[in-house]
Amino acid sequence: QVRLAESGGGSVQTGGSLTLSCAASGYSVRDNCMAWFRQPPGKQREGIAGLATDGSTSYADSVKGRFTIYKDIAKNTLYLQMNSLKPEDTAVYQCTGADKWPGYNGVCPQYDYWGLGTQVTVSS
Repeated sequence: QVRLAESGGGSVQTGGSLTLSCAASGYSVRDNCMAWFRQPPGKQREGIAGLATDGSTSYADSVKGRFTIYKDIAKNTLYLQMNSLKPEDTAVYQCTGADKWPGYNGVCPQYDYWGLGTQVTVSS
Protein backbone atom coordinates (compact mmCIF):
# COMPACT_ATOMS: atom_id res chain seq x y z
CA GLN A 1 0.00 0.00 0.00
CA VAL A 2 1.43 3.34 -1.07
CA ARG A 3 1.49 6.17 1.41
CA LEU A 4 2.92 9.67 0.98
CA ALA A 5 3.00 11.68 4.19
CA GLU A 6 3.84 15.38 4.18
CA SER A 7 5.21 17.25 7.16
CA GLY A 8 7.03 20.48 7.91
CA GLY A 9 4.29 22.98 7.27
CA GLY A 10 3.57 25.84 9.63
CA SER A 11 3.30 29.57 10.01
CA VAL A 12 6.13 31.91 9.10
CA GLN A 13 6.59 35.58 8.39
CA THR A 14 7.36 37.06 4.99
CA GLY A 15 10.93 36.31 4.03
CA GLY A 16 11.11 33.19 6.15
CA SER A 17 11.95 29.64 5.15
CA LEU A 18 10.43 26.20 5.56
CA THR A 19 11.38 22.74 4.40
CA LEU A 20 8.57 20.35 3.62
CA SER A 21 9.09 16.60 3.73
CA CYS A 22 7.18 13.83 2.00
CA ALA A 23 7.96 10.44 3.48
CA ALA A 24 7.05 7.56 1.19
CA SER A 25 6.13 4.04 2.17
CA GLY A 26 5.30 1.23 -0.23
CA TYR A 27 6.74 3.47 -2.92
CA SER A 28 10.23 4.26 -4.23
CA VAL A 29 11.22 7.91 -4.57
CA ARG A 30 14.32 6.75 -6.41
CA ASP A 31 12.44 5.04 -9.22
CA ASN A 32 9.57 7.44 -9.84
CA CYS A 33 8.89 10.97 -10.97
CA MET A 34 7.55 13.11 -8.13
CA ALA A 35 6.25 16.62 -7.66
CA TRP A 36 4.85 19.19 -5.27
CA PHE A 37 1.49 20.87 -5.77
CA ARG A 38 -0.23 23.54 -3.73
CA GLN A 39 -3.74 24.90 -3.37
CA PRO A 40 -4.10 28.46 -2.11
CA PRO A 41 -7.35 29.34 -0.32
CA GLY A 42 -10.16 29.78 -2.81
CA LYS A 43 -7.98 28.86 -5.79
CA GLN A 44 -7.26 25.82 -7.91
CA ARG A 45 -4.46 23.42 -7.18
CA GLU A 46 -1.27 24.16 -9.09
CA GLY A 47 1.92 22.28 -9.74
CA ILE A 48 4.97 24.11 -8.47
CA ALA A 49 7.94 21.75 -8.64
CA GLY A 50 8.78 18.45 -10.29
CA LEU A 51 11.68 16.01 -10.04
CA ALA A 52 12.34 13.29 -12.58
CA THR A 53 14.37 10.18 -11.85
CA ASP A 54 17.30 11.51 -13.88
CA GLY A 55 17.55 14.45 -11.50
CA SER A 56 16.02 17.02 -13.83
CA THR A 57 13.72 19.54 -12.17
CA SER A 58 11.02 21.95 -13.20
CA TYR A 59 9.50 24.89 -11.37
CA ALA A 60 6.54 27.20 -11.76
CA ASP A 61 7.56 30.77 -12.47
CA SER A 62 6.02 31.85 -9.19
CA VAL A 63 8.53 29.83 -7.15
CA LYS A 64 11.55 29.66 -9.43
CA GLY A 65 14.70 30.78 -7.66
CA ARG A 66 13.08 30.52 -4.23
CA PHE A 67 12.04 26.85 -3.94
CA THR A 68 14.14 23.73 -4.43
CA ILE A 69 12.84 20.19 -4.87
CA TYR A 70 15.13 17.31 -3.97
CA LYS A 71 15.07 13.83 -2.55
CA ASP A 72 16.96 11.63 -0.13
CA ILE A 73 16.97 8.10 -1.50
CA ALA A 74 18.28 6.57 1.72
CA LYS A 75 15.36 8.09 3.63
CA ASN A 76 12.94 7.48 0.76
CA THR A 77 11.77 11.05 1.21
CA LEU A 78 11.02 13.97 -1.10
CA TYR A 79 11.65 17.53 0.08
CA LEU A 80 10.73 21.07 -0.84
CA GLN A 81 13.03 23.79 0.46
CA MET A 82 11.16 27.10 0.45
CA ASN A 83 13.00 30.37 0.91
CA SER A 84 11.98 34.03 0.74
CA LEU A 85 8.39 33.09 1.45
CA LYS A 86 5.62 35.50 0.52
CA PRO A 87 2.00 35.76 1.67
CA GLU A 88 0.91 34.46 -1.73
CA ASP A 89 2.72 31.20 -0.94
CA THR A 90 0.04 30.47 1.66
CA ALA A 91 -1.55 27.19 0.64
CA VAL A 92 -1.98 23.51 1.38
CA TYR A 93 1.05 21.74 -0.07
CA GLN A 94 0.79 18.19 -1.36
CA CYS A 95 3.37 15.79 -2.69
CA THR A 96 2.52 13.43 -5.50
CA GLY A 97 4.21 10.65 -7.39
CA ALA A 98 3.85 8.76 -10.63
CA ASP A 99 3.51 5.00 -10.75
CA LYS A 100 6.61 3.66 -12.52
CA TRP A 101 7.15 6.75 -14.68
CA PRO A 102 10.63 8.32 -14.68
CA GLY A 103 9.55 11.67 -16.04
CA TYR A 104 11.37 13.99 -18.43
CA ASN A 105 12.81 17.46 -17.92
CA GLY A 106 11.48 17.43 -14.41
CA VAL A 107 7.92 16.85 -15.53
CA CYS A 108 5.87 13.79 -14.60
CA PRO A 109 3.46 12.46 -17.26
CA GLN A 110 0.86 11.59 -14.66
CA TYR A 111 0.30 11.58 -10.94
CA ASP A 112 -0.97 8.39 -9.36
CA TYR A 113 -0.44 8.87 -5.64
CA TRP A 114 -1.10 11.87 -3.41
CA GLY A 115 -0.42 12.83 0.16
CA LEU A 116 -3.02 14.53 2.31
CA GLY A 117 -1.15 17.80 2.43
CA THR A 118 0.39 20.18 4.91
CA GLN A 119 -0.61 23.79 5.55
CA VAL A 120 1.82 26.64 4.99
CA THR A 121 0.79 30.10 6.13
CA VAL A 122 2.93 33.16 5.42
CA SER A 123 2.02 36.35 7.23
CA SER A 124 3.03 39.84 6.18
